[in-house]
Amino acid sequence: MFGALFIYMIITVILYATSPHVTSYQVTSGPLTKNPVCTALALREEQVVQAGGTGYTEYYAREGMEVRKNGSVYGLSSARQEVQNVSLTEEQLEKLRSSMAKFSYAFDGSDFYDTYSFKYELEGSILQAAGVTEQTDKEAADTDEDSDSQVITGQAVGTAVSLGSQTVYTSPEAGVIVYSTDGYEDKTVENLTEEDFNEKSYKKTDLLTSEEIKAGDSVYKVITSEKWTLMVPLTDKLAAAIADRTSIKVKFTKDGESQNGSLSIISIGDQKVAQIQLQNGMVRYASDRFLEIELVVNTQSGLKIPVSSIVTKEFYLIPRDFLAKGDNSEGEGFIRELDSNSDSPVTEFVEAVIYKETDADGNEITSESETEDDSGGYCYVDKETFQDGDILKKQDSTETFEVGEVDYLEGVYCMNKGYAVFRQIKILDQNEEYCIVAQGTSYGLQPFDYIVLDGESVKEEEILY
Repeated sequence: MFGALFIYMIITVILYATSPHVTSYQVTSGPLTKNPVCTALALREEQVVQAGGTGYTEYYAREGMEVRKNGSVYGLSSARQEVQNVSLTEEQLEKLRSSMAKFSYAFDGSDFYDTYSFKYELEGSILQAAGVTEQTDKEAADTDEDSDSQVITGQAVGTAVSLGSQTVYTSPEAGVIVYSTDGYEDKTVENLTEEDFNEKSYKKTDLLTSEEIKAGDSVYKVITSEKWTLMVPLTDKLAAAIADRTSIKVKFTKDGESQNGSLSIISIGDQKVAQIQLQNGMVRYASDRFLEIELVVNTQSGLKIPVSSIVTKEFYLIPRDFLAKGDNSEGEGFIRELDSNSDSPVTEFVEAVIYKETDADGNEITSESETEDDSGGYCYVDKETFQDGDILKKQDSTETFEVGEVDYLEGVYCMNKGYAVFRQIKILDQNEEYCIVAQGTSYGLQPFDYIVLDGESVKEEEILY
């Protein structure tokens, strides 16, 4: 017995070593090619706010926080600020506890600097909840005139409120707070230059400081509109590919979020630039001037397969009118005449695999498109099922059809079961190496199927190694 097993193993190894090995390819879902990834320059409506006086800064709004007009942003004092006692109601305290719980839940130790931003926001929320910074515009103006702070002519500083030895300054406009400047605040589409797209020369100044600041120093900036614009330098090839578009979908690689924007292509110097105008989403990227984005231009998606795997196969075309049900009313097939010369022709039911069905206009019939009208059209049947000259009989009729008409279908050889099985495909898009085929076609492919990479190297039902 051991000798027989040993001989069997030797024969199996020899057969495996001498048999041609087939390279497989796993079917995946996705677009035909990757979308281009570009670096975009963000333009926004930004206003740099100057310090209204000299002193040490206490921040009450965090980076990226949206504040209303006259909402508290920072405070100034002649000395480092001491702790102020503020009384809050139980309801206000509960809101603060809820805010802290949400921050704690989403906290990531790798972004510890967010803790300080949250501290500023929490302090500002406490002052506003206690009504310390609530006032009318007239009261704010009077306070500003009486204070020791110096209002810089022609520059925004916001209104001021006295809080003990500290003067709290509020935002001159509603918007998003950012504690940095980079010199692009006054840039518009009209005054951009090619040099503005050079990231190597880009410099960003952080405005958060624990040191004393002077009147007129930049203390923060406020972005006053949710509308913003992305300026994307393009290659000539990419510019030509999207030249006919008026809108485009943008995916931000920073967080994977996507949104649609209106598109126009302009020239800045010798550089072609895509101008993408967006209506929202600005607050997520308020502190970023340069953003890595993906231009979603390849929207055709399906099952991706190599062109080398595609083969054609010949099928018999049989009218759909001749399609019949078996005795158990489950399997589909056709009634074949075995002896047509006698007065009572002998027939048999032949169950058949229908690779594809078309209607009278040649359109493929699927489970979604099939209607109650079954007249017209053809069935694509494997040639192994019948032979040329076979006579098929229509059910409950004397009408007959002679098998012989053929047509071809494109497909691939699936090798999930260890041997080559033909699977029909419907090509949606194609380039030199790969093509995208429809998912869910009759007798077609599914994601993660294994197919033969070189379809011409095997035959149907051949055992594959």
